[in-house]
Amino acid sequence: MVKLTQGRILQAPERFFINGDWVEPASDRRLDVISPVSEARLFSYPEGCVTDMDRAVAAARSAFDVGPWPQMPAAHRAAALRRVASLISERLEEIAWAWTTQVGAPISLTRKLVPQNATLFSYYADLIERTPFTDHRRRDDGGEVRVLREPVGVCAAISPWNAPMVLLSYKIAAGLAAGCTMVAKPSPETPLEAYIMAECIEAAGLPRGVFNLVPGGREAGDHLVRHRDIDKVAFTGSTAVGKHIMRVCSERLARVSLELGGKSAAVMLPDADFAKALPSLMVYCMPIAGQVCFSLTRLLVPQTRKQEFLDIFVPAVRQIKLGDPADPATQMGPLAMARQRDRVEAYIAAGRAGGAQLVCGGARPKGRETGYFIEPTVFANVTPEMVIAQEEIFGPVVSVIGYSDEDDALRKANATDYGLNGAVYSRDTDRAFAFARRMRTGGLTINGLIVDPKHPFGGYRQSGMGREGGPEGLDSYLEVKTVHIAG
Repeated sequence: MVKLTQGRILQAPERFFINGDWVEPASDRRLDVISPVSEARLFSYPEGCVTDMDRAVAAARSAFDVGPWPQMPAAHRAAALRRVASLISERLEEIAWAWTTQVGAPISLTRKLVPQNATLFSYYADLIERTPFTDHRRRDDGGEVRVLREPVGVCAAISPWNAPMVLLSYKIAAGLAAGCTMVAKPSPETPLEAYIMAECIEAAGLPRGVFNLVPGGREAGDHLVRHRDIDKVAFTGSTAVGKHIMRVCSERLARVSLELGGKSAAVMLPDADFAKALPSLMVYCMPIAGQVCFSLTRLLVPQTRKQEFLDIFVPAVRQIKLGDPADPATQMGPLAMARQRDRVEAYIAAGRAGGAQLVCGGARPKGRETGYFIEPTVFANVTPEMVIAQEEIFGPVVSVIGYSDEDDALRKANATDYGLNGAVYSRDTDRAFAFARRMRTGGLTINGLIVDPKHPFGGYRQSGMGREGGPEGLDSYLEVKTVHIAG
């Protein structure tokens, strides 16, 4: 169904994967995928409609209600997941090029990150083999109690465009491991990786209807979220859409897990070594042109050392190699789409209008008349109430914020509606850990930034609810049933 190499689409998708078969779309509507480098159409493909979604949900419902997958011993499901992992591993180069081609993420980065997809399937295969799904207990009267952990049911997995396959793999690997059946709806801008996953699942021989794929736009996605046969929605994307999904699901109390936006702070404590901090900041303050929810976009530094920090940070940002993401030497590619560039430019204008000092970037690079490129941008003299310090920009824009003492740093780090990620830099690990304990955010790294799929990831407040990755990621696809055995 899908073939590509070195960024060239050799075969674009033309069908949907429903109930174990590649089926014709119910309508003739199509979606275009646009190159973020050339601004030309890369390919078009069928757009799923309400009828297609109904067929996919019906297949998943039947596979859950009467199929073997939910009742299958964990070891059998684990074996199937390992086959999927092996097949994904065989296609990592293709997956990396799909990411680079559709999103504009540098090929040097995508090649490093795509192994996480196979890792997630292997990890959850291992986890369910050592997870007790039945817990035998005793009541105070001596009677027996069995506490069962059972799959939640039919799940909708809705993934975004910025990291298309890994954010889908978090959901599909954990959901399948739990015994759920799945309907995947990838972002309309980035369908290719979901098709590769479907092909791997088909080749791995999972039962019919366990995994279904229907790409589509807003109409199809909203219909999927509202469908009465969907027991759980797992969504990664914007906070605004996450709130809508939660409202819709609340009407029937469908289960929801949401991984949403972020405005993460990197706090340089007064004793921080800026030179040692710089390498991780250069990777994680603007990864994929800043189009990553966990980006460290607020850099908090002691007021007395702010110029020292700018003197080391700004020259490094200016040295970032901006260019064609297919070039292995490129460190930052374009933004993914025109509307994203427009959004980032509006925030840069807001930063200037709000009184922040533009010290680096802020414009389209000279010599690149095509492509959605924006220079890496740094603002200084940013205060917490400014728009650029409060709202998720989702672009290569970083705010440097000064603080007077550690209590002031903590207030400013927590002065946001988000709480997804963060970092604390200090020569004293215990001091950094004590500070990290006080930050209201779901994930933190001391002296760097680490995201590991074998450990939970997710946020506080408007950064979402629930966790993906780790045992906690499996828990979100399980219900608890208590069975008392009388006399």
